[in-house]
Amino acid sequence: MSVKEPQGTASRRAALRLMDAVLRKGLPLEAALDTAARDVKRPDDRAFAHAIVAEALRRLADLDALIDGATKKPLPDDSKARAALRIALVQALAMDTPHHAAISTVLPLVDGGPRRLVHGVFSSVIKKGAALPEIPNLPGNVRHRWQQAWGGLVVEAASHALATPPPLDLIFKDDAALERFKHALCSGAGRSPAAPGEEAGPRPSPGNASGVEEPLSLMPRHLRLPARTRVSDLPEFEAGDWWVQDISASLPARLLGDGKGKTALDLCAAPGGKTMQLAAAGYDVTAVDASAKRLERLAENFARTKLNATTIAADVMHWQPREQVDAILLDAPCSATGIFRRHPDVLYRARPRVIAELAEAQKAMLARAAGWLKPGGTLVYSVCSLEPEEGERVVEAFREAHPDFEILPIRPDEMADGTAPSQEGYLRILPGALAEQGGADGFFMVRMRKLR
Repeated sequence: MSVKEPQGTASRRAALRLMDAVLRKGLPLEAALDTAARDVKRPDDRAFAHAIVAEALRRLADLDALIDGATKKPLPDDSKARAALRIALVQALAMDTPHHAAISTVLPLVDGGPRRLVHGVFSSVIKKGAALPEIPNLPGNVRHRWQQAWGGLVVEAASHALATPPPLDLIFKDDAALERFKHALCSGAGRSPAAPGEEAGPRPSPGNASGVEEPLSLMPRHLRLPARTRVSDLPEFEAGDWWVQDISASLPARLLGDGKGKTALDLCAAPGGKTMQLAAAGYDVTAVDASAKRLERLAENFARTKLNATTIAADVMHWQPREQVDAILLDAPCSATGIFRRHPDVLYRARPRVIAELAEAQKAMLARAAGWLKPGGTLVYSVCSLEPEEGERVVEAFREAHPDFEILPIRPDEMADGTAPSQEGYLRILPGALAEQGGADGFFMVRMRKLR
């Protein structure tokens, strides 16, 4: 006779699969969700499974320290017992889940002796009154790597960033769109009604009827809203006036300047934030991406914003334009370690071998794209990575092989306050940048001109 599982076990089972997909198989958290939660029917349960794993990944080093402190013999890193304990403890210690619910819903995930072990270790940790540190510790290998590359202050800032929900950055297609948004925000237009039993949202600031706190402007055509702001609360979305894009991610396209009468390629373009920036700046832009599915999302964004671009589903290494262009933006595929505060799974997926392979692919893409630029044209290369192998080292290798390119130094007036160019003229955004204003994703970008 089968024993009925406690309510909520299905979402924890999905969380177990999801954690395995990230830590053992190296899959992105978002991409693995559909497969891991295939048996979970309710959207809320799927979202909870995702939340459990995301929070566990933020605090994995500290969760493992608690587990190891309560066992006589260390559990294997990939054991089901350790995974179940991570899921139970992160709920109990970081997500306000009642202790009995946190443990009872994971026990059905393990059998026999491991089940008794999980129950015993969980009980021991809870009885000791153990707590997770307010500021999470980075994984040891990541901490060591970033310590060597950037120093202790950046490592400390990264830990703080991991603990802090990132704000919501909006980019506007023009100044008029920004003004319409501000007016609508003050009047409360576009705000969705609260569901029964749901709070209506943050308390309005004086003169702001929307319930959303006053935004902060850090760049032209940019507004920053508080963390956990609901996009559905915001006005002018359907009008196509704005899109969500971290301020760091918005900088590379800005470096190409005004595009009236000019042609541009946006390589590896999806989901399209940078393409929309280029189109809004007046460029006749062609967006190229290897994923036809991701380009569908780009097309939807362009339909909403009423901007125009040509889209091509193709691998940059097996495609070429019919003629040279005035500007190229290559936001290259990378380890994405710079977006760790939004996607903590990158801390575990971006292993040294992966970083090295991606760096070689970036070098090849950059060299290939160089031939598509007109003499006198501008090329911007960027990556959302915190690894010097994927930024500085790629540019050094490119310039050594391409003496016909020179760096066009990034000017202070082209950046957000609180960021600064390097002596070489490129921009490296590290953890700690804009900390008082809510932080920014890690990025590297350089602007170069083709001399001949």
